[in-house]
Amino acid sequence: MCVHPTGVAGPIAVVVLKCRIFESAMSSTNNVDSAVVESFGREWKKFDHTEIDRAYLRPIFNSYFRVFPWDVLAPQSRGFDMGCGTGRWAQFVAERVGSLTCVDPSPEALSVARKNLGELYNCHFEIGTANDNSLREDAYDFGYSIGVLHHVPDTAAALRSCVTKLKPGAPFLLYLYYCFDNRPLWFRALWKVSDGARRAISRLPFALRSAACEFIAGTIYWPLARFAKLAERCGFNSEALPLSAYRSRSFYAMRTDALDRLGTRLEKRFTRAEIAEMMQSAGLSEMRFSESPPYWCAVGFRSS
Repeated sequence: MCVHPTGVAGPIAVVVLKCRIFESAMSSTNNVDSAVVESFGREWKKFDHTEIDRAYLRPIFNSYFRVFPWDVLAPQSRGFDMGCGTGRWAQFVAERVGSLTCVDPSPEALSVARKNLGELYNCHFEIGTANDNSLREDAYDFGYSIGVLHHVPDTAAALRSCVTKLKPGAPFLLYLYYCFDNRPLWFRALWKVSDGARRAISRLPFALRSAACEFIAGTIYWPLARFAKLAERCGFNSEALPLSAYRSRSFYAMRTDALDRLGTRLEKRFTRAEIAEMMQSAGLSEMRFSESPPYWCAVGFRSS
């Protein structure tokens, strides 16, 4: 994960040593998949979201944070983004709080986040995972993890670790891939086909994996999304159609998400009931789920 230059001395050597120590810690933990981390690092380097306008991203951000209780946060609240990626959601959170610590296991992803969030003085950055980081326990006023914890071996353990960082009564927002528990059987059958493709594509070298996902974005994502858009314009309810969530999104977003969904070898999905049970077991209470896509987004408060 870290590129180690040879023949270095002084401060650079210290940085290299720290990278090696971190890599050793990452490989020793049982709750991180180094290949997945590397894959996402390359993905966020390719799709760094610098081409995406904030006005386009904001409605998507709002869909994730629809149930988040902004009203309980003080202006100087301290929070964390677990698995920040490029920082595309952190930019909207940081403008509403006192400080935000952006954590990601990929040095490549964190480098992109630093660049994208460079003008925000209240953003701090750390290479780490949900289970291996320097965040103090019982110290944060809020936290969130959007589309991350379903890519770790033990999602429940990762969630428990995140909750320990919160102050009692602090909210935590979670988005995990859903198990299509609110979809008909034919929809689940289509997913099984796509999951078979994911299992094959995700094991290809990155260049081939990326090319395959680009092809799928152009030949499947875009036509189905535009069909859903057409159906909506004709007065039909398009939400039940495959990939309807992309009906108003850019082709850039489709390309990004095709690689995100089909290029990742570790993907776990959960029912609403399973997520609620995990949240409760992690020490969250007063859970509330969003009733609109994307599924499932939920917020809970750390129990006293």
